[in-house]
Amino acid sequence: MTQVRIPAVLMRGGTSKGVFFRGGVLPADPDLRDRVLLRIFGSPDPFRRQIDGVGGAASVTSKAAIVSPSVRPDSDVDYLFAQISIDRPLVDYSSSCGNLSSAVGSFAIEEGMVAAAGEQTTVRIWQVNTRKRILAHVATRDGLPLVDGDYEIDGVPSPGARITLEFLDPAASATGHLLPSGRAADRLDVPGVGEILVTLVDAGAPAVLVSAAEIGLRGTELAPEIDERPELLARLEAIRSHGAVAMGLASSPGEATLRRPATPKIAMLAPATPYVTSRGTTVEASRVDVVARVMSMGRLHQAYSLTGATATSVATLIPGTVANRAAGIAGGGERVVRLGHPSGIMEATAVVEMDGNEWAARKVMIGRTARRLMEGCVLIPGSVATAWSPEGTEKAARA
Repeated sequence: MTQVRIPAVLMRGGTSKGVFFRGGVLPADPDLRDRVLLRIFGSPDPFRRQIDGVGGAASVTSKAAIVSPSVRPDSDVDYLFAQISIDRPLVDYSSSCGNLSSAVGSFAIEEGMVAAAGEQTTVRIWQVNTRKRILAHVATRDGLPLVDGDYEIDGVPSPGARITLEFLDPAASATGHLLPSGRAADRLDVPGVGEILVTLVDAGAPAVLVSAAEIGLRGTELAPEIDERPELLARLEAIRSHGAVAMGLASSPGEATLRRPATPKIAMLAPATPYVTSRGTTVEASRVDVVARVMSMGRLHQAYSLTGATATSVATLIPGTVANRAAGIAGGGERVVRLGHPSGIMEATAVVEMDGNEWAARKVMIGRTARRLMEGCVLIPGSVATAWSPEGTEKAARA
């Protein structure tokens, strides 16, 4: 049987990379769509190489974005994100990818969904997974996104044109509350770990924040010091999965591990301290507010996820949270929160205010870069798509 061609674009957004599809290109049936996505990326691969697909064998490169013109009056495009597991037959739609969000605006402009307007074009994005709005301010020239520039983000080797993302009203996308328990900090009793202080926060994505010291870490560890310790990975997953239950996201820790490995995120935080990055440079304590490490699909993120940064920066401005205690700063207001991650520093401007008797996250702003890397078609064996017409798909791509 011949292979099926599926129009697609490979893009980098921030420190992530993913395959972008126009809405209507993939099968409408969710189960068939997931089978197609898994085959495109070469998952599941028990060897974790994704050798028979386009996945890059890391959580930050095993991602897909489906972008469609929006029917909402307050948005230009709809953005559905899919996290494709590497070694399991699972596509996780439980959250968004903030880094990949930075490429959505450029994709929409290049695909003709949004017309460029002068030197900066604002693309209004409806994030389907979280049901939240994002504004992407994209530098444009001659009707297309500007790629070259001098804006640098740690974790990407080359500079580019800055894209500013505004995550509007980012709280409560999964749990209905910024602080799902109603408290800035909670103690979880985790079998095999013990009682541990955590902050459960839902902003950008639900996250479990824990002090690195409380689980025997410095907070400055790099990937080998985390990923090569199976017992530590098991403890972190136990904390994350019990946090998911406490947030009402799963009925049991086992369900959280099996059904939603992408969220909640778990991040380990420490007070500002000097450390050496993965490229061998030193970050001085004076340059960061919090030293932070976040897990992604069971492995240490080589930089920091944007959804994790949104949750962490918001929590940093709420008195009494694990993040606020690590930063040692006053709560509330608008502030640039500087997160020290394995590749360097990420700055997130958070706006947090009291709304009655509760804290509210108004928005989070983060600068990124993005670039279109390859365009054409991805191919999968026709046997995977027996119930699907590739001809109809190609017509949808040209529409």
